Amino acid sequence: MARLVVFDMDGVLADVESSWVYVHSHFGVNNDSSLFAYLRGEIDDLEFIRRDIGLWKAKDPSVTSNMIRDVLKGVPIMPGAKEAVEGLRERGVKTAIVSAGIDLLSERIADDLRIDRQVANGLVADRRGRLSGEGKLRVRLMDKGDAVLEVMDAFGVSKEETVAVGNSQYDVSMFTKVGKGIAFMPADETVREGADDVVDEKDLAQILRVI
Repeated sequence: MARLVVFDMDGVLADVESSWVYVHSHFGVNNDSSLFAYLRGEIDDLEFIRRDIGLWKAKDPSVTSNMIRDVLKGVPIMPGAKEAVEGLRERGVKTAIVSAGIDLLSERIADDLRIDRQVANGLVADRRGRLSGEGKLRVRLMDKGDAVLEVMDAFGVSKEETVAVGNSQYDVSMFTKVGKGIAFMPADETVREGADDVVDEKDLAQILRVI
């Protein structure tokens, strides 16, 4: 029986492909070169974050965390997300977010949906709120399973009692650490094949029937 459900954020709880790319679109910038360098193993997660923030600062050197928070207010919640979390809460199941996305969004979603815990990557700012260009690495994109294990330990639940919900190849590492992996609106065949169950309907509440 499930006691904890861990959600990816971007493409699962948030109806957006990537919180980072969402902000890039606001500034009219593109991070493809950094993404490809990361996937080739030429840069690590923290340098990837630094380069993303650097794109924003190149457009606006005085950009602040509050400005980024305001941009992310435009990200919609996934249809059925509220019903999914409420349904789990009614069953006594704890919920968490584990995301390589931006914590300014995961904090908002966790607060709006009353999710018990959230872990995501952050932006370093000075006392005036201006971004320094540095990031806070909490979740590695290619190894989100480590963060899932930390959340499981915090709640004192076992692998068999934990479910993970993700949508992309980067979420398969979460599935390997839990008793059941659910691919929600799978973005690629890797996550579909790595999951125990698949939900193809754009309604996150549908996960309740397979948990």
